[in-house]
Amino acid sequence: MSATTPTTRSARTDGLAAVFATRWMSDSAAVIAAHGDIDAANATEFADYAARHAAHADRIVVDLSTVDFFGTAGFAALTAVAGQCAAAGCDWRLVPGRAVARLLRVCDTDHRLPTSDTVAAALSTMSSASPLLQLVTKSR
Repeated sequence: MSATTPTTRSARTDGLAAVFATRWMSDSAAVIAAHGDIDAANATEFADYAARHAAHADRIVVDLSTVDFFGTAGFAALTAVAGQCAAAGCDWRLVPGRAVARLLRVCDTDHRLPTSDTVAAALSTMSSASPLLQLVTKSR
């Protein structure tokens, strides 16, 4: 099963708009992709877009492999997505392209953001992840 939600174009007026799209791989797994430039003009818009879709998923892949420019505001957007996913109990992985990887080398030196080389690798990693150990027993 694969379904695509309508594509969203960022509201920029300088001709450097980013395009966001989501492809649902199953009822609970989505690939959120961005194309173009992500910077201070649209990073919050991207974070909000990702959060809306993550709220309805158990797993998401944020595919930024075709982003041409990625500013520090984009990094702040990714940390916001990470926080929203953690709060929602949604597992997530990032597929960075060249522009994103360059910024991560500077801003994410401790590798806190979970990355994969490809969307397929990200989905595979999440589907094969071990369930967490239950430390508190549930009442019967």
